Order: sequence, then structure tokens, then C-alpha cells
Amino acid sequence: MILSRRTALTGLAATALSACTGNITSTPSPRRTEPAFPPAPNPGFDTWVASFRGRAQAQGISEATLSRALRNVGFLPGVIERDRNQTEFKRSLQDYIAIAASDERIADGKSMLAKHGSVLSQIEAQYGVEARVVTAIWGLESRYGARRGSVPVISATATLAYDGRRGDFFEKQLISALKILQNGDISPGKMTGSWAGAMGHTQFIPTTYQAYAVDFGGDGRRDIWADDPTDALASAANYLKKSGWTKGQPWGVEVKLPAGFQGPFGRSVSRSTAAWAASGVRDMNGRTVPDYGSASIIAPTGAAGPAFMTFRNFTVITRYNNSESYVIGVGHLSDRINGGPSIRGTFPPDEYGLTLKDRKDLQQRLTAKGFDTEGADGVIGKKTESAISAYQQSIGVPATGKPSLSLLQSLRGTRGA
Repeated sequence: MILSRRTALTGLAATALSACTGNITSTPSPRRTEPAFPPAPNPGFDTWVASFRGRAQAQGISEATLSRALRNVGFLPGVIERDRNQTEFKRSLQDYIAIAASDERIADGKSMLAKHGSVLSQIEAQYGVEARVVTAIWGLESRYGARRGSVPVISATATLAYDGRRGDFFEKQLISALKILQNGDISPGKMTGSWAGAMGHTQFIPTTYQAYAVDFGGDGRRDIWADDPTDALASAANYLKKSGWTKGQPWGVEVKLPAGFQGPFGRSVSRSTAAWAASGVRDMNGRTVPDYGSASIIAPTGAAGPAFMTFRNFTVITRYNNSESYVIGVGHLSDRINGGPSIRGTFPPDEYGLTLKDRKDLQQRLTAKGFDTEGADGVIGKKTESAISAYQQSIGVPATGKPSLSLLQSLRGTRGA
């Protein structure tokens, strides 16, 4: 959530996004089965844990807490493997938005906003963060609670601290996790999360939890893990509030740039909305953007693609994840949950020369021919690549698994692949 969270958990939000493809549904997805990370014997890890106890006690962790928390601690080789193989996701903004604000995720968000409307309204009243924004963060972080993570946080953070690649960071997370247990917010067996220690509906790492989690339900515990998301949603709102959220200010507004507009672009250039209007910038309906405060213009795919006038709240969301695509994803999903339109600007074709419409057509035609892509969202992932390979093999051409205009033409029956 803060910068250190992004450094530690690169790609985790994108990993959660990857689960949203498939058939559209109007009801929230059930909680999904998480991958297992079984422990394995490791004498070196056991020695490290023994030496860690003294450092933990020096930071105020009681012997009773250590005994409870470390009784079943184990070395998780799968966590190390995941950490070693972690890569920065390279999805285009168009693909990211197609997943982050898919029809399914929008429908689920509207359903969740209605279901939890009363408590979200109370949270909005107390913290001044709009319910739809909190709901959107919930949707991107854990699929509205469907992917909270099932890895024991004590074992995961201990494993990563022992590993040493980012040992200091994860030892701090382990100490914070022990303080959470010592405070009585959760038991060791129920303190679960992602492989890197992000926890609950809103995927707080332990240090972020310590700083921002709240007991909104009033039961004496800050429980972000429970099926009831109340404390988690309030904690996310508290985090945004303390990061400087301004109620009533949008994260950004999609805008039209005048012909020949040369910028300046980027979040480092801030001007009044009146100054941008004088440069010819208008909203998508041709109107002057209201004065929501100082604003910047970003055009993530270039001046010919979608452009956005962004405000201070854009920067606030970066405290959760300092990724431009993530912030636009949260902001756009919150707008769509609130009944707003799709992005209207035109994205350029992808590296294969295909538009989003082309990619959806390709997926639909592959599935119709018996090569199931498990959905037609226009995002080319492993399922689509496997379907392409199988189709290519069936027509006797090299199985590259890569989309192309010629492949689409073949599927349409216009010419060979």
C-alpha cells in the first residue's frame, strides 16, 4: 500500500486481476480455492527462528505470544519460489482496464455496494471516502473477498525474512504480525494472507495494518480477515483519509485534447482547470472540466489514445499501489460501479496489430470452433494462447500461440493463417 508494499508485492494486484476472466455473472464470485504452500523441513530455518526469538522479545513481543505464534511455524519453499519468479506484469493499460473493470467485476461491485450499502454509507460519513471508491479497492485487491489468501502469514513472513533477499523488510513484517497477535486482533491459525503476507479483504501488509486498521464493528478487534468485511473496508477508508483524500474530488476525468496538443503531460505538471481549459482541453462531452483543484494531464498510451485530467486523489490512491494502471483501474471501476460510462478514447492496436474488438472476435471464433478460451474479454492470456496453439496445430501451421491479423482472417475464413 505504501511504496514499500509495492516494492515487496510487485504484481500481486495483477495476479488477483487474472482471476476475473470468464463468463459474466451478476452475483459475486464465491471464495476461490487458493494455491497450497506446504511446509518443508529446513534446519537452517529452525536455527534462524531460534535466534529471531531474542530479537522479537527485545521489540516487546512476549514469550507467550512467541510460543503461540511459532509453535507451528514452518519453512515454505513455495513462497521462496514465488518470490524468485516474481515479475513485473507488462499488461497494456487497455488490457488492465478490460480486466479491472470487466462486466463481471462491475456487476459484482454494484451487488456488493448494494449489499453492504448501510455500512459503506457509515464509513463514508466517518472518513469522507466515497463508498464506491472503497468498493473498487476491495474489488481489485481481493475480488470482493473471494481471494483473501490462505497462506499462514507468520510462516510466510518468517520464510522470507530467513531467505534474506529482503530480510530486513520481512522481519519488520513478522514483528508487526506478532504485535497484531499479541493485541488479540486474530489468532495465529486465522492470520492468513497472500504468499508475501498481504492480508484480508483489503490486502494490508502487517505494518500497514498496524498503522491504519480500525475496529469499525466495535467488537474490540480489527478483523480484516472475517467474512464480514466491515473492519477491512473501514480500514481502507481510514488509510485513504490519512493519505489526504478529498471527498467530492474525482481521481480524474477523461478528457479530449485539442488537435496538435503537445502537453505538457505527466503528474509532475500541475495547473488549474481554467488553465487547461484555455489550452483547449475539454471533457468527453465538450464541456469545461469543473474546478476540482490543481490538475495534471496524463496520456498513458500517447496523445492519440485516452487522456485523463487527474487530481490530488489520483496521488492518494498511489499510496495503495504506485502504479498508474492500478490507479486508473481503481478510479475507472469506481466510476463504472457508480453508473459511469466506459473509457471513450481510442486505444491503439496492440503489438500484433489487433484492436480490443479484434481480440474479442478472435476469442469468440476460437471458442466456436471448439478451442475454448474460457471467455472473450479481449485479453490474451495463457488460455487464449493455448487455444491458438491447438487451432494452429489443427490447420497444420506452426503452433506459436501468438495472435495475429492473419490468424483472425483464417478464423473468419478469408485467408490462411
